Amino acid sequence: MPFALILFITIPLGEIFLLIEIGQVIGALTTIALCLLTAGLGAALLRQQGLRTLARARENLDRSRLPAIELLEGVALLIGGVLLLTPGFVTDTFGFICLLPPSRHWLVRLVLARLAIRFGPPHGPDGPHGPDGPDGADPQVIEGEYQRRDDSHRHGD
Repeated sequence: MPFALILFITIPLGEIFLLIEIGQVIGALTTIALCLLTAGLGAALLRQQGLRTLARARENLDRSRLPAIELLEGVALLIGGVLLLTPGFVTDTFGFICLLPPSRHWLVRLVLARLAIRFGPPHGPDGPHGPDGPDGADPQVIEGEYQRRDDSHRHGD
């Protein structure tokens, strides 16, 4: 059975179970109010963190740098927002993990480390400078300038 299918079955069942159990302890209306409160708080946090991430991405673009970290954080924010809008306490917990800056940075670094292990470093196995040296030059090539002194073959002589 695929992993995604297992998640789509177990997470809603766990959420329903937890909502019923919490509803029995604190009451149904209080449980619903708590779900609405976490959704509203999550939406406000998503807006604030999204604007901060967007500002950092623009700042990096202004400096001619790729905003890769900010893009991954944007994905984490999107996932967190969707999880917070989904009713339930388990999804809210994971949603807040995606929205809070310390845990979001940790998740992004975890994903980057996982991608580096799976796909290798961004510039190949030898790093950004390649196997030949810091400027990427082949050690077997001697650089220099030349001039052609014999122009007779150009004029058809």
